[in-house]
Amino acid sequence: MAVFTELSSAKTTYFHLFDGEFSPDELRESQDFLCEQLHQTREISTDLPADFADLEAWMHASVEEVGAQYHRYLEERKDGAPRRYFSGKAHALYFLKSVAPTKMVDGAWLYGLCRHWQEPRFSNLIKTYLEELGEGLPSKNHVTLYQKLLRKEGCERWDDLSDEHYVQGAIQLALAYNAEHFLPEVIGFNLGYEQLPLHLLITAYELKELGIDPYYFTLHITVDNADSGHARQAVDAIFDSMPRVGDCDEWLERVRAGYALNFLGKSTTQVISEFDLEAEMNAIFARKGVVGQYAHSDYRQVEGRTVNDWLSAPDDAAALTQAMERDGWFARGQDPKNSRFWRLIAGERAKMFGVFSAYEQHVIYDWIANGADSGGFDAKWKPSAQKRLSFEEQHAIRANFESQEAQNTDFDAEERALLEHLANAKTQPHTMEKLIELISPARHYSNAGLMATRIFNDVLG
Repeated sequence: MAVFTELSSAKTTYFHLFDGEFSPDELRESQDFLCEQLHQTREISTDLPADFADLEAWMHASVEEVGAQYHRYLEERKDGAPRRYFSGKAHALYFLKSVAPTKMVDGAWLYGLCRHWQEPRFSNLIKTYLEELGEGLPSKNHVTLYQKLLRKEGCERWDDLSDEHYVQGAIQLALAYNAEHFLPEVIGFNLGYEQLPLHLLITAYELKELGIDPYYFTLHITVDNADSGHARQAVDAIFDSMPRVGDCDEWLERVRAGYALNFLGKSTTQVISEFDLEAEMNAIFARKGVVGQYAHSDYRQVEGRTVNDWLSAPDDAAALTQAMERDGWFARGQDPKNSRFWRLIAGERAKMFGVFSAYEQHVIYDWIANGADSGGFDAKWKPSAQKRLSFEEQHAIRANFESQEAQNTDFDAEERALLEHLANAKTQPHTMEKLIELISPARHYSNAGLMATRIFNDVLG
C-alpha cells in the first residue's frame, strides 16, 4: 500500500488532472489517491447481488423501486406537500454550484477505454462515453450543457469548495487516466453511476418548478434507462468484459470495489441538506470585502463605521448585515424589492450593478425575504415583457443551429485545422491517436474536441 500524503487530497488530485496537463509524478499521485479511495470501500456495504447472474434482475428491481418512490413523491406534491429538496432558488443554485466538480467531468471515468476501440468487449462502454459527450453535438454534450447552466445562473465560481466536494470528480479523473491498472474498477464504477437514482428525478422536477433549466438532468433520465440506455449497457459491459482465463472471482471483487466508489465523497442529498442560507450570505459578504474595502467613500457609513472599514474585516460579515438591518437598509421577512439595499444591487441602472452575480443576488434576496412570499425576481434584466421561450424551445433552436454548415471563418478555423491534420495522417493509428487525444475529459467540449468526437463516433459506426 502506498504512503498517502497531502498531495493525494481530492481537490489537489482533481485540479492536477482537470486540464489534462499533468506530470508523471502527478499521475502517480492520482493512482495513490485511487488506491486510498478503494481502501475506504472495504468499509462500505453495497446493494449489489451476491451472484452477478442476478444483476439484470437487480437492475430492474431498482428501477421499479425508484419509480414507485417517485410516484409517491408526485402524489405528495399533488396533495400540497412542499418541495422535498430546495427551500428556494438560492438553495437550488447552491446545489448546482456544489456538484459542479463532478458534473464538469461527466463521463470521464470511461475515457481510458477509448484506446481499445477495436476490442468488441468494450464497445458498450465506449458507446456510453461517446453519448456522455453528446456524440459531438454541443446541445447534447453533458459538460457543455452544465457549463451553460452555470453561466446562465451566475454559478461559475466553484473552485472554493471543500475537499469532500471534489472526491467524486477526482475519482472519475483518476479512473480516466489510469484505466490500464484499474479496468475492473472502471467497469464497476460505471455500473453504479449509470443506474437511475431517485434524486435525479426529484431534482429535475424541482429545478423546473423554480425556473431553472432542468435539461441537463432530464437528459440523464432518458439516456440512463434500463431497457436500452446506459444502465443496461453497464450491466452488459460486465459480462462482455469478464475474463475467460484467469481469476474471475478476483476480477468481480474488484468490480464490486469500483461500484462502491460511487458512495464516497458528498452525495447529492448531503449537498442539498448542508445548505445554510445564513452562512452563505455571510460568505458572500466576506468575499466581497476583499475587493470592496477600497471602493466606497468615507461618507458611506453603517452605524457610524465606514463601509470600507466593515469590509476590511471578513469576520465581521454577520455583524455588518445585522447593522445594515438596524440602519434600515432592508427589513428581514419583507419584500426585498422594497429595500434600499436591493435597489442598489439589482436592475440595469442600479449603482452597484454587476457587483453581485446572479447566484449571489438570489442568496441575498432569499435571505432578506426570510420565508416571506415576495413573488421572487429574475436576475436577468430584459428590455421588454415579451413571452419567453420554454426550455424545450430553446434547446430545439440550439440544435437547429448546430445542423448548419461551417462558413470557413475564424470561428471554425480549429475544426478546419483538425480536418487538415487528419487528411495528412499517414496511418489509421495516427488518425485515431489524434482523435483520442481530443476527446479526453479536458478537451472533448472544445470545438476541435466536439468534431473529433463526431469523427470517432463515425469510425466506430
